[in-house]
Amino acid sequence: MTLSPDWVSGFVDGEGCFYVGIYEHPEMTAGYQVLPEFRIVQHERDIQILYGMKRFFKCGVVRKNHDDRYEIRIRKMECLLSVVAFFEKHSLKTKKNVDFKKFARIVRWMHEGKHLQKEGLIEIIELAMQMNREDKIKAKEILQRLKQC
Repeated sequence: MTLSPDWVSGFVDGEGCFYVGIYEHPEMTAGYQVLPEFRIVQHERDIQILYGMKRFFKCGVVRKNHDDRYEIRIRKMECLLSVVAFFEKHSLKTKKNVDFKKFARIVRWMHEGKHLQKEGLIEIIELAMQMNREDKIKAKEILQRLKQC
């Protein structure tokens, strides 16, 4: 299966997710780990799409998500930079593009090492909180702790 760039962009507009997780991690320089990831979840009957995306982006892991769902997940920095470059060239058409632009900024900041300093980590968390996040309360708590130190 060969996927065209326009098809990939359209499919991700409907099914993709740009997410930035923030986790407590005492061994990290600033005490927290920032994990940006690009994900697509599909029913097992459409797993071939996930493998097609893995071939298309030349990176990622396809694995079971839960029950009858599978996902492709891309976390590796050089792969994320490639994904960002792709979607900057083949832009998303829905509101997801707003989150993507924030995601792209965070990935670039991390590539520059900004997440390793308290001030940079605060900026990343503030921007990530503006994205479509499930755990905004946890991110707010982390942000408050960082600003108090």
